[in-house]
Amino acid sequence: MSQPLTQQRIRITFGKSGPLRYVGHLDLARTWERVLRRAGVPLEYSQGFTPRPRMQFAAALPVGVSSTCEYLDAWLTARLDAPLSAWVERLQAASPHGLTVLAIEDVPIRGAALPTLVTHAEYLVTPLDPALDRQTLRDRVEALLATGVIERVRSNGKRYDLRPLIQNLTITESGDIVAELVTGDDGTARIDEVVDALGMAFDRVRAHRSKLALREEHVP
Repeated sequence: MSQPLTQQRIRITFGKSGPLRYVGHLDLARTWERVLRRAGVPLEYSQGFTPRPRMQFAAALPVGVSSTCEYLDAWLTARLDAPLSAWVERLQAASPHGLTVLAIEDVPIRGAALPTLVTHAEYLVTPLDPALDRQTLRDRVEALLATGVIERVRSNGKRYDLRPLIQNLTITESGDIVAELVTGDDGTARIDEVVDALGMAFDRVRAHRSKLALREEHVP
């Protein structure tokens, strides 16, 4: 049997909050597959012994982090039969608590891979330790930004310099930390690594991804 031709590629903007923020990336992908199937979205599947839906996330969200700016691309075997705005409600009705469907748009079928479009991310970090006042946080941020090299070790044992991946760190009037981090082909700064480099335990902060910046794509 021949593989159906792709008829549409959609980009879903969604949020992740509540208990769902503790769901890992692979489980989130399975959750989205179930949501799309329940809503009647004609997903395209790969060929082979274990067919998988053609879906692609912009950037994996660290476990425990909430967000209102995640992106998911899905390839379809038929075009959706209603305005895309109407599908927001249909997907939301099929979604578990904590998964918020914000928007759906049509994107070029043969456009660039979604992860390659991401340039940087912005996080809001709220310390939960009352002993960390605004001045203490400001001192730590200034010291970290002044550091030439921030050597870290990845889970595979490879060492890398975190400092070039931190674009900026600022302190808000309410004492939150706004972190602008490189995310994409040039490297990815994990927010939990940045929190650790600031001398804080990740389980003693509340982290939220508020922005994923995508570069403009030119498709011939």
